[in-house]
Amino acid sequence: MSVLPLLLVGASQPARVPVERVEIVRTFPHDPSAFTEGLLYLDGKLYESTGLEGRSSIREVRLDDGKVVRQAVIPPQYFGEGIVNWGTKLISLTWQNGLGFIWDRATLKRTGEWRYPGEGWALTRNGREIVMSDGTPQLRFLDPNTLKELRRVTVTAGGSRVTRLNELEWVKGDVLANIWQTDRIARIDPASGRVKAWIDLAPLVAKVPRRGSDDVPNGIAYDAKGDRLFVTGKNWPYLFEIRTVRR
Repeated sequence: MSVLPLLLVGASQPARVPVERVEIVRTFPHDPSAFTEGLLYLDGKLYESTGLEGRSSIREVRLDDGKVVRQAVIPPQYFGEGIVNWGTKLISLTWQNGLGFIWDRATLKRTGEWRYPGEGWALTRNGREIVMSDGTPQLRFLDPNTLKELRRVTVTAGGSRVTRLNELEWVKGDVLANIWQTDRIARIDPASGRVKAWIDLAPLVAKVPRRGSDDVPNGIAYDAKGDRLFVTGKNWPYLFEIRTVRR
């Protein structure tokens, strides 16, 4: 497992934050060529964004067999990042271009674009606002209609700032965030930015053949109606439904 203190800015020792272990409920196929950057579950469907220049896409994926039902290609000069749904739209990010795209969710046709300062890493939503990560310890909260920034919250664990906040998902009032290049998810209080717990994904990583240093956990989706939590990773051949248990 990666060492979390390396990601805690100003920490002299590991932050003492509770750790939750995971139990696998079910395993599903996942496209092993998908460099997963964003994942969401909506109305019985998975939507996924993938990255890398020349390979980035927005996809509708069938959960049971991992089949890509439809796909839109992001222009090859862009490195695709996270996605979120709002109304009939999907909203996506690119990594270092300060440019996002807007897509029609039913057809995956690109209908617009938007701009933001800094890098784009991931998106989720809380029902009133869109939440964005940018690789720093901050979460940005955006107006979903204008995509203008409203405020920011700094994420901390044990009083130290946490960097590399990546793929996001809103789950029962918390923001879950993959911490890039680690095997952990941060469970974050969105009001204070405090990490309430780490979710240890090491049991899942042990089941995935690792082909490179970038093939790390990244991708969290929540089925609110069914109370199901799904996670996957970059170039992983599996997507897991999991439950979490406090150690």
